[in-house]
Amino acid sequence: MALTGKRIVITGGAGFIGTTLARRLADDNEIVLFDNLHRDALSGTELAYRPNVRFVAGDVLDLAALTEVAKGATHLVHAAAIAGVDTVLASPVRTMRVNVIGTYNALEAALTTSNTLERVIEFSTSEVFGQHAFNVAEGHVTTIGSVGEARWTYAVSKLAGEHMAHAYHDELGLPIVSVRPFNVYGPGQIGGGAIRAFIEAAIDDRPLTIHGDGSQIRAWTYVDDMVRGLLLALEHPAAVGESFNIGNARSTVTIFDLAQRIKRISGASGAITFEPLNYTDVELRIPNVSKARELLGFEAEVELDEGLERTIAWYREQRTLS
Repeated sequence: MALTGKRIVITGGAGFIGTTLARRLADDNEIVLFDNLHRDALSGTELAYRPNVRFVAGDVLDLAALTEVAKGATHLVHAAAIAGVDTVLASPVRTMRVNVIGTYNALEAALTTSNTLERVIEFSTSEVFGQHAFNVAEGHVTTIGSVGEARWTYAVSKLAGEHMAHAYHDELGLPIVSVRPFNVYGPGQIGGGAIRAFIEAAIDDRPLTIHGDGSQIRAWTYVDDMVRGLLLALEHPAAVGESFNIGNARSTVTIFDLAQRIKRISGASGAITFEPLNYTDVELRIPNVSKARELLGFEAEVELDEGLERTIAWYREQRTLS
């Protein structure tokens, strides 16, 4: 049953996934978007002017502000984080602060309003599975790279946050659900990512540049499917205390194949080029979503080419509006 009449607080609510989720919930619920606008997918959109949506400027490192905004919440979605390889490599200290201390603050804020709280969603990441993640299920061993390799700062911080969230469930009774997104893309995406970079290059008739040899394998998740998984995690009674992979194994391709598809679908004239990879990369990432399917009824619905068509159309529309 869809959520109605709830007060839903989303940290990182001005981001890509946060705004997409808010659009699905805003007709029937009070939505509070808490964000410092580090990545802003909200400003200038219709969502910012909807009567049930309120934006609160703030940072998850500010416990007092987060506690204040969480008062009376029925649902807290903690999506705020530092993400993106380039950002993590440039700011590993900030990454650890925001992702670890920010998650601690979100959980503490949730505790203060536990008398109204029905569900807390904590965002983990598929990166907790390390460099080689084939058909990985939630119970598989999480593997992180060597200490000193900045590439893994993000994964370590998110894995710590996931352990922390489940400790708050087990010891303090918070109704926690963790989600592990697998390479989410779609209309509204901001920040980095291969799909955004390829599409923007394609519609500008610039070369589509691959870092490395293009043999890296990813399973891509359209944002509407990600939100479908989040809604199930917010509503389903069997979700509490669990972690769930949210992804689409059917949309698995190499990065080279991804570039070729975007070039074909967009009708781009730019060539596909290659540059040396200057950081440690994940070579293989494909989810097993059997647990989400069996417990929640989750199934990804949007196949890769369809999702790419919608995403390319959105980026083109943004160009005409700017």
